[in-house]
Amino acid sequence: MDNRSDIWLGVDAIKARFIALSDKVWATPEVCYTEARSSAEHLAELRHQGFRMTENVAGIPTGLMGEWGEGGPVIAFLGEYDALPGLSQEAGVAESRPVEVGGHGHGCGHNLLGSAALLAATAVKDWLAAHKVPGRVRYYGCPAEEGGAAKAFMVRSGAFDDVDIALTWHPSSFWEVVVTPSLANTRADFTFTGRTSHAAVSPHLGRSALDAVELMNVGVNYMREHMPSDARIHYALLDAGGIAPNVVQAHARVRYSIRARDLPGMNELVERVHKVAQGAALMTETKMEMRIVSAVSNVLPNTPLEETLHRIMEELGPPHFDEADKDFATKIRSTLTEKDIGTVYQAIGMDPTDRPLADFLVPLDAKRNPQIGSTDVGDVSWVVPTVQVHAPTVAIGTPFHTWQVVAQGKSPAAHKAMVQAAKAMAGLGVKALTEPDLIAAAKADLKKRTARTPYVSPLPDNVAPPLDMSLN
Repeated sequence: MDNRSDIWLGVDAIKARFIALSDKVWATPEVCYTEARSSAEHLAELRHQGFRMTENVAGIPTGLMGEWGEGGPVIAFLGEYDALPGLSQEAGVAESRPVEVGGHGHGCGHNLLGSAALLAATAVKDWLAAHKVPGRVRYYGCPAEEGGAAKAFMVRSGAFDDVDIALTWHPSSFWEVVVTPSLANTRADFTFTGRTSHAAVSPHLGRSALDAVELMNVGVNYMREHMPSDARIHYALLDAGGIAPNVVQAHARVRYSIRARDLPGMNELVERVHKVAQGAALMTETKMEMRIVSAVSNVLPNTPLEETLHRIMEELGPPHFDEADKDFATKIRSTLTEKDIGTVYQAIGMDPTDRPLADFLVPLDAKRNPQIGSTDVGDVSWVVPTVQVHAPTVAIGTPFHTWQVVAQGKSPAAHKAMVQAAKAMAGLGVKALTEPDLIAAAKADLKKRTARTPYVSPLPDNVAPPLDMSLN
């Protein structure tokens, strides 16, 4: 029997429920660790499909895991459903038009991501039941990918200890296997405490925490010249100490995101930023406290899984877009700059074209110039052989974390791409269940990559999931 065609038909047979799930999650955008309604929708669907449920994974109220099957290998599908702040946007329009001014929106397509991963997991579950093959399929509902590092906390809790391979995907401009690297990332809060006073009558008695934050930012900016060129540091001021300029600010807090190519490099950079903060406190005679909020590892590639997935995606082909899909994508592209479009093509080593949507598979060996970000998928990849799909849910060139992504999040083209991603993942899942040599090769590849540098969680032992990080 042709298992791949079989599983792809299985995906098509049930896809309508999961497209509806994606649209429900799009309509209730919830940010980092507040995804109560979104996780409840995924939980309800898992129960409807007959999965055995585990809730509150790693002590995270919106973290969940559903399992089906007995014995055999454990195949994991990783889903996400968190949104981003400030990106509220109506669907299906090619202009900035918030549903709610200042509201949230799915600017990274995670409404599609979780739904397609659950679609793939359910299709493999149905395939296992029909063919009476030993094996277990799991769906992990992973909240707070956008800075909250939920998967890193789940890995640390042992949630992936018995998984054989992990599969996931991400919305994108292109149809490809994800082979680009990611950066290890730590988010840390630096809180400064000084002494208040009247800024005009007795300024000499005050010690400004806001001055300390500003000096820290200046110090870090000077440090940029003396760190690796592929490292990244960003910051956001969370507490400026009040609104009265005639009161010396006694408290201030800044949040830093510190990224580097790998865990050792990141840890070194974090310590250097910490020293800059200590220096700022010394200069201003304030007290400084550093608190790690979250941290993630860089993604480890897995050659056997990537090569196998690429062959499956080649056979499957890209989504089949119609003229209406292309027309809307063309309207979205009219809101973009040539630099937006060129930058995305540069990431895969291609010259820009007039194609509104990707109708081709990016070669596995394309000479990429990747746009590098961070993801908590990295921590899973250090303990389980992991591979990822990119599927073209948006017009080519669409920058992520923008209103344009939200506007396309319920489009027929996005739905077609999420279903195609589910087919690719489900096809690989079935192949792994029926070909033990693939799992063995994937595990050997991971063992080789971690031989010199075994996995150590970037999260300090005393750091708990920051369930309130979106509230302060």
